[in-house]
Amino acid sequence: MALVDLPEIDFVSGDVSEILNQIVSVYEGLTDRTLYPADPVRLFLHSLAAIIVQQRVLIDLTGKANLLRYAPTDVLDHMGAMIEADRLAAKASTATVRFTLSAPQLAAVRIPAGTRVCTTSDPKVYFATIAVVDISAGSLFGDAAVQCTETGTVGNNYLPGQINVIVDPIGYVASVSNTTTSAGGADTEEDDAYRERIRSAPESFSVAGPEGAYKYWAMTANPSIVDISVTSPAACEVRIVPLLENGDIPGQEILAAVDAICSSKTVRPLTDKVTVAAPTIVNYTLALTYYIHRDHSSDTAPIQVAVNEAVNAYILWQKSKLGRGINPSELVRRVMAAGAYRVTVANPSSASIGKTEVAIATSSTVTYGGIVDD
Repeated sequence: MALVDLPEIDFVSGDVSEILNQIVSVYEGLTDRTLYPADPVRLFLHSLAAIIVQQRVLIDLTGKANLLRYAPTDVLDHMGAMIEADRLAAKASTATVRFTLSAPQLAAVRIPAGTRVCTTSDPKVYFATIAVVDISAGSLFGDAAVQCTETGTVGNNYLPGQINVIVDPIGYVASVSNTTTSAGGADTEEDDAYRERIRSAPESFSVAGPEGAYKYWAMTANPSIVDISVTSPAACEVRIVPLLENGDIPGQEILAAVDAICSSKTVRPLTDKVTVAAPTIVNYTLALTYYIHRDHSSDTAPIQVAVNEAVNAYILWQKSKLGRGINPSELVRRVMAAGAYRVTVANPSSASIGKTEVAIATSSTVTYGGIVDD
């Protein structure tokens, strides 16, 4: 059962009327006196009831804070510490860049660790080499791993060629350019994601390599990973497919991080052969026409805005989970909830999606069909 499906729980009642009636009843029983609405004693007891209600609310909140579903940020950190499942810290984006010399040299040219390069965007985003790289004698170029100087998503999604400015000049180095799309930058793990990972942490205690254990360890590779598929295409083979938030496809850096964690001798059973791969993309096109009822003709403009937002939300929902089948009924539901009276969907059609696949829209055409009476 998912955490959100657990029944609500109250440790103590915070009902004001119930508490006031209890106080008045106890007082009347002890004093053998009836307290009427305007009695000064009754008014005094009202003030006591307010204090007791506040205390009960605090007691209830404290009790709930000890449950995983309700635990606030600080308590979650303590819960995770008890099972060695610490919150994932923010990570910096990484990429591979190629330093090119003006001409091959007779001796090796060293690129020191910490050498900075940046983008041409404004404001510029800076990256620094992670380790020393030597361009050997006679070679024209050398590749180096770089990491963004800021944590978070700021350094993500720079396409090959966009990180091309040398901040710290090096002799004989004429140019630099990233050969991979920068990726892997993520903010500190949010409470809801951390809550689910704490819940699944006991899976990692197994030494037999169950599906849940591989999922748990793969999720620890980067906070931007939102879904994991673990399959076994053949005996003793494990295939791990991660998906990033917003339906992004992981690059080589994140795949390598997942592989390093899940292939560790402390995680992988001796007989398992682990392979990490990006999801297979299933492309679809979206095309629909919607109509607005005449009764709502005065709200045409805001409804049109709401419909476009609903379509964008559907596209994001569709690609936010591996194996999520293409579901035009969900699209119709969202568009009608946005205010449309009638919806005609030309594309997509219903389709099943494999566990290692993700459905991504290649185009979206939303047509307003006009006002209708029925």
